Amino acid sequence: QVQLQAFGGGLVQAGGSLRLSCAASGRTYAIGWFRQAPGKEREFVAAILWSAGSTYYADSVKGRFTISREGAKNTVHLQMNSLKPEDTAIYYCAASGRRYNSGSSYYYADKGYDHWGQGTQVTVSS
Repeated sequence: QVQLQAFGGGLVQAGGSLRLSCAASGRTYAIGWFRQAPGKEREFVAAILWSAGSTYYADSVKGRFTISREGAKNTVHLQMNSLKPEDTAIYYCAASGRRYNSGSSYYYADKGYDHWGQGTQVTVSS
């Protein structure tokens, strides 16, 4: 019953910004963003917990990306600034219906999430 839809991908020049959005339906505890480039493993980007608003970031995006939530719309945003060509990937939002301990490694791993939406393409040109 959980459904996720990612929006906001596109083409942007290096140094530019994009904001991705994830619209969620159904009960979820946390929303995470992951990305995958062709031929590469899917990697964690950021996550947020609905209740407390706690956030988690991959080291590669700290200081550049910001994840936030809008409870009224059941929507999570990923503001991406200072984009680099290596940020090029398909970005997916995922949901977890499970709560883990604070700082748990599960929040950083795809195995910690139960539901996945369709990805949105982000392309950063040099």
